[in-house]
Amino acid sequence: MDSGNVIKEIPLNEKEGTNCVGATIENCNINNKENTIYAQSKKVDKKSVGGWGPAFLLLANQGLATLAFFGVAVNLVLFLTRVLGQDTASAANNVSKWTGTVYLCSLIGAFLSDSYWGRYMTSAIFQLIFVLGLVLLSLSSWIFLVKPSGCGDGKKSCMPTSSVGIGLFYLAIYLVAFGYGGHQPSLATFGADQFDEKNPKQKKSKAVFFCYFYFALNVGSLFSNTILVYFEDLGMWTMGFWVSTASAVIALVSYLMGTKCYRYVKPSGNPLPRVAQVFVAAARKRKLKLSDGAELYEVEGSESAIKGSRKILHTDEFKCLDKAAVVEEEDQNSSIVNPWRLCTVTQVEEAKCVIRLLPIWLCTIIYSVVFTQMASLFVEQGEVMKLEFGNFRIPAASISSFDICSVLVCTGIYRQILVPLAGRLSSNPKGLTELQRMGIGLVIGMLAMIAAGITELERLKRVPPGKDSSTLSVFWQIPQYVLVGASEVFMYVGQLEFFSEQAPDGIKSFGSSLCMASISLGNYGSSMLVIMVMEITAKGDNPGWIPEDLNNGHLDRFYFLIAGLVVIDFAIYVYCAKWYKSTDWDGSQSVVPKDGQVEDGAVADV
Repeated sequence: MDSGNVIKEIPLNEKEGTNCVGATIENCNINNKENTIYAQSKKVDKKSVGGWGPAFLLLANQGLATLAFFGVAVNLVLFLTRVLGQDTASAANNVSKWTGTVYLCSLIGAFLSDSYWGRYMTSAIFQLIFVLGLVLLSLSSWIFLVKPSGCGDGKKSCMPTSSVGIGLFYLAIYLVAFGYGGHQPSLATFGADQFDEKNPKQKKSKAVFFCYFYFALNVGSLFSNTILVYFEDLGMWTMGFWVSTASAVIALVSYLMGTKCYRYVKPSGNPLPRVAQVFVAAARKRKLKLSDGAELYEVEGSESAIKGSRKILHTDEFKCLDKAAVVEEEDQNSSIVNPWRLCTVTQVEEAKCVIRLLPIWLCTIIYSVVFTQMASLFVEQGEVMKLEFGNFRIPAASISSFDICSVLVCTGIYRQILVPLAGRLSSNPKGLTELQRMGIGLVIGMLAMIAAGITELERLKRVPPGKDSSTLSVFWQIPQYVLVGASEVFMYVGQLEFFSEQAPDGIKSFGSSLCMASISLGNYGSSMLVIMVMEITAKGDNPGWIPEDLNNGHLDRFYFLIAGLVVIDFAIYVYCAKWYKSTDWDGSQSVVPKDGQVEDGAVADV
């Protein structure tokens, strides 16, 4: 909290005060009517929009879109090896890079959502791109890639593909990556926007929404990981892609159907200049000595200088940045506030929030290296295990359905049993804090890698001479998938809640995108780790840890290496979690009606 600095609040009705960058207060047009909203030039009851009705529509959209995405993603590594003829290491690296691109695109979507387009428009546009990518993928597979029909089933080989076909395929899957990744953080934040934080009941529902959001994601992927993956494993790749396309179209149509019912949040403008202004202003005043009585600039009232954002209370961390808010004589004599010289306390605290979040976020990247193994090496490992169950051949990728079932079961256990129990023991209504849950997720993720390594050791012991596959049943992979699923409930749901809650109002979508960005960097990290391991271990006649024929390698050592990295990461995470200080808000959000959209915490109908 504050250590004696004076927060000088400038009234909004004074000319020298401003809450618009580079503009006097007459041009700001602030309207602070808390209980009335405007839609299509008419007043609308706040109860008529938002709430669980539109939220459930968004959850259905998430489930359908996820079904479509994983209809491509879950078997992509096998498509690359069977249809395009890539080797195991190359296919695993390409999938890691592609998956990393999916989640890296979330930063682009979050930026456009927070800055210019708003959550609704951003989600709609990126979902349209997602549909176009799936249509192109289905057509390229049908016309160019899967020739002859039914090839790529592990028995029938496909014909060599033309450069045009390969080019269209990569264009298609990266359009899918751009569309799906771009709309995910906006959709998550848009769903949370449907609940009014001023209402205690709805504020509780907002926390529950993130749990249901991840639940819906896994319900959608369950179909892809069981039904779709089975038909694709039989060589029906084109049919699987067309089913994914149909699901994405239905998701987009259902999303647009709720247009009249949603609660909207107006974008707060580009956050990059705001953060840059703090560092520039602090640098310009670097020779200034701070004292306990120094006046710090802030606008008067509950509304901050950032559109639609609550004020953030001053903190003592990173005091060098406080210089950006110190009011000097030159600032007092100016009729217009220069934002590159003088920033409000809230603007400074927004920059501090970003700095405080970064160490926590960086510690989640190693966990994402664990998570990404399910879409690559877990599948490759399953391919060289016993897949027959009676007369039925189990697709290796379908074992990931146990991860999904684990997520669904653990979500219910967490919400219905663990939260109430932990709440009574700790007097915390949330049960466990988000940081505690993320730490538990790291520990369970480490156990998943140990389980995968033990399974690989047992698999190698049971490889008959001259055979490609082990006699060890693929069901031995169940523990590692179940543990990854349990860890997701703690890590990713905790991340969604943590970053959404702790991110300043003007960058809420950015907060949600940090979760997906950690998955992105985890995929790139996994790809780099595979390359480094192969460079170090593949010497002379030694094929390395992850060769084309896994029976000649040591995939178990790679899994144990990741487990060791998670242990180191956990130690760093504990230190960062103890250091972290939560964001403290000042006052409640206010309503600023304009053009059918409203500021954070307000509602509107269109």
